Amino acid sequence: MMNAIYVMWLREVKRFIRSKSRIVGSLAQPLLFLLAFGYGFGAVYAKAGQGNYIEFLGPGIIGMSIIFTSIFNGMQVIWDRQFGFLKETLVAPVPRLAIMFGRTLGGATVASLQGVIVLIAVIAVGFRPDSWLLVIPAICIMLSVGLLFSALGIMVASLLRDMQGFQLIMNFLVMPLFFLSGALFPLDNVPPVFLWIARFDPLSYGVDAMRYLLIDTTVFGLALDVGVLAAFTALFLGLGSYFFSRIQI
Repeated sequence: MMNAIYVMWLREVKRFIRSKSRIVGSLAQPLLFLLAFGYGFGAVYAKAGQGNYIEFLGPGIIGMSIIFTSIFNGMQVIWDRQFGFLKETLVAPVPRLAIMFGRTLGGATVASLQGVIVLIAVIAVGFRPDSWLLVIPAICIMLSVGLLFSALGIMVASLLRDMQGFQLIMNFLVMPLFFLSGALFPLDNVPPVFLWIARFDPLSYGVDAMRYLLIDTTVFGLALDVGVLAAFTALFLGLGSYFFSRIQI
């Protein structure tokens, strides 16, 4: 079982490393948001007495990169189903749970690698963590967020056969999750109703945890962030495993 998990994980990582265009292309949107919002609203944010907007925005942009990469990992399931690779995988004498978990872990690893690349990019434009030692636990949070949304993407892909339908559903899910997470604006100054909605967004806790570790600011507290991320990850891993086990080729 562990060998199957490793093989599926390695496949996802190798596909990412070998695709230079994928690495470059996936950085375009985060860098666009970082530069446009960071420098566009930076002066307004500073005049409001909130400090350096680039430093506040950095963890949010990292979260955006991770959620887009990890949740669209589910598209690979549909792609492999259409080209027959999934059928060959499922007939192997290994539990489907191992295949699903290997794919999920691979997608989370790829998303975390992209998160690290984006972190390097935001450092290049002026972002500075409060403590370089806390960058390591921040990467662990990136992996947790990637694992959560990779499992969600595979869960949805297990229910669909159409790649276009998957893209539409994922866009419908990803954009609200991103914009309601507080990635672009502080949640401590929003109306109570908006904050209440953000509490049901798992990305809110991932971004908040990274902000606590990187710039020492938080809305929910690190303990709550980690607890909620763990609960959502367990939920989506369970649901993803169930639906993946029922895939019909």
